[in-house]
Amino acid sequence: MTPPVKILLCDDHVVVRAGLLALLDSAPDIEVVGEAGTGEEAVALAAKLTPDVVLMDLQLGEGIDGVETTRRLTATPGGGPNVLVLTTYDTDADITRAIEAGATGYLLKAERPEELFSAIHAAAQGRTTLSAPVASRVMANMRKPRPTLTDRERDILAQLAHGLGNREIAKALFISEATVKTHLGRIYDKLGVDTRAGAVAVAKEQRLLP
Repeated sequence: MTPPVKILLCDDHVVVRAGLLALLDSAPDIEVVGEAGTGEEAVALAAKLTPDVVLMDLQLGEGIDGVETTRRLTATPGGGPNVLVLTTYDTDADITRAIEAGATGYLLKAERPEELFSAIHAAAQGRTTLSAPVASRVMANMRKPRPTLTDRERDILAQLAHGLGNREIAKALFISEATVKTHLGRIYDKLGVDTRAGAVAVAKEQRLLP
């Protein structure tokens, strides 16, 4: 008999974890071996419990987020667990960051239980599973032309990638903070994001950074 897939849940909402636990307990071939409310806790428990799959939310409140947690889990020496993202967020930036961090799959919480069970088994085998809306976004992004950034926008994006704030960027490029904000607005529009981290993630994915 095939042993059950060992799951570690990582979600900062206690009620959500309780619901998932009840749902997963109904599947005879899936065993929840632990629960984590923070990214740091998930990393520590994964090292101790060695789950096959970590079911990962992206927004975790305080501490590191789901993307950074995924990055740390998948970078574990000797090979870490496969990470299946289970979230309500499906923006291009979220998807890009999670996949780049090493997530095996990306599922939305609106999926039916059967889809979740199937995705867990796929993730345990290292196979990629994407919710239909997520897969559509990924394909659409692959088909659309790369955005064209001006030299100044590329300069600012490069500074963003180094973690500089608006004032530091303005000083480094000898421009005003107002000008930096104007350029950032245009960069966000062109890349289809609304955060600095999202802009950097998309820029790296599309090789817009040197």
